[in-house]
Formats: sequence, structure tokens, C-alpha cells
Amino acid sequence: MDVRPLDVYDVDASDPLSRLVVRAGMAEADVRQVGRVMAALAALREAEQRLAEASQRYMKLNRNDMRALHYLIAAKNRGVIATPGAIAEHLGISTASTTKLLDRLERGGHVTREPHPTDRRALAIAITPETHEAAVATVGRQHAKRFHAAARLTREEREVVIRFLEEMTADIASGAEAWAQPEDRSGRP
Repeated sequence: MDVRPLDVYDVDASDPLSRLVVRAGMAEADVRQVGRVMAALAALREAEQRLAEASQRYMKLNRNDMRALHYLIAAKNRGVIATPGAIAEHLGISTASTTKLLDRLERGGHVTREPHPTDRRALAIAITPETHEAAVATVGRQHAKRFHAAARLTREEREVVIRFLEEMTADIASGAEAWAQPEDRSGRP
């Protein structure tokens, strides 16, 4: 008996009655091709998740720690002085959480804190040379492969991919569905 893996991204497997995805007027080949796009996106997300988990294990850091280090590398490469406030804004976390994050990164030898050269109320945060090199040699090298994949496309193909990804992001982000919101446990209506 030929046992093939279940294609969970085939629209007929997810929505056989067309309750969610209207397929009227679409050729069967087009429906299957859209399913292949969805499967490819899922494979990309899974590969990125595996990479993120491997890099976090290698660097012995959590997701926000890694995002902060990435920000510090970008700031350094652009000649921008990174501050705790800028890091908090980038990560979308409170200043208190940022302080804890920076304490942890400093204890681990990943960042330094110095007085800001022009604002005596602020600190300048920098990634240490050792952590910068470790990040570039591992995670950075893997992320560079994304650039190479995009560079192999023609200019027109890249525009199609950009439009597709931007539209998909907008469609997904536009719904502030009630089921996706945190529960209000205050007891207030």
C-alpha cells in the first residue's frame, strides 16, 4: 500500500466545503498551485523556527536577547548609538524589561554600557566584539542565504514576491479578531 504524507495545506484537506476559501471560478490547477504556495510558506516558517531555536541554543540566549543583539549589530553597522530606549522600542517591551534584558546580556559578556557621548541622561549600548563575531559567523551566515535566494530572482519576480508578502502580511495583520486578543481577567465588561 502506498502511504503518502497528508498534505495539510491542500485546501480540500482544510476546507472541503468551501466555508472559508471561495474557489469558485478557479481552475483546479490554480487551486493546487495556491496549496503549494501555502506549503512552501509553512516550510519556510519551520526552517526559520529551527534556525532561531538553533541560534538561541548556540548563543545561549532567548528570542528577545537575539533580537536585541541583531538590533545592536545593525546600529553599529549604521553608525547609530543604541540606547536602552531605542532597544525597548524596537523590541516592543517596557523599559523595566529592557533593563533586565540588558543586565542579563551584560552579565553574559554580550553587551557593554557606556555613558552616551552627547546625552548625559542616556547610556550607549554596544555589542561586544566576541558576541558580534559569533553572531556573524553563525546566525548571520545563515541569514545571508535569504539574500542569495532573493538575488537569484529577476527584478520583476522580486516585485511579485514583495507584493505577495506585503499583501499577505496586511491581510493577516488586519484582523484584530476577538479570539486572538488576550482575555480581560479584570471582570470589567
